[in-house]
Amino acid sequence: MTEFSIRSYTSRDAPWVLAAHARHYREVDGFDESFATLVETILRDFDAGHDPEREAGWIAVDGAGAPVACMFCVALDADTAKLRMFLVTDAARGRGLGYRLLQTCMGFARERGYKGMRLWTHESHVAACALYRRNGWSLVSCRSVRSFGQALVEQEWQIRF
Repeated sequence: MTEFSIRSYTSRDAPWVLAAHARHYREVDGFDESFATLVETILRDFDAGHDPEREAGWIAVDGAGAPVACMFCVALDADTAKLRMFLVTDAARGRGLGYRLLQTCMGFARERGYKGMRLWTHESHVAACALYRRNGWSLVSCRSVRSFGQALVEQEWQIRF
């Protein structure tokens, strides 16, 4: 079985994060290029001005050092962190890596003094939503939208520490 390790994100990881998100969401959810544009903007903003004391990203790598997953924690406001750009590639799914990344991100947010976290996703991301629920997150809103070329149901989740 492949061992995975989690390391800090650096700007050198941005091309992988962008390509992995664009490929996965195009192939799995049929998202159009506007999704890749959003991810590119998020990454550019993070690389240009994140506060390393309160914001971080993580990359999970396989035994050969190849990236297989990522997650980011950014400030939403003084008391609330936002989970962003959570992705586990198909090759790494089902091995507890999403759980490890989520625990890393939530632990970081707690240690930095946030009182809670929020995230935005779509109900079609069934495995991720189940992971959030199992780890104490609550669904706070849902709404039907047309985004990224698809009819979707957006969801917002939160957890209080």
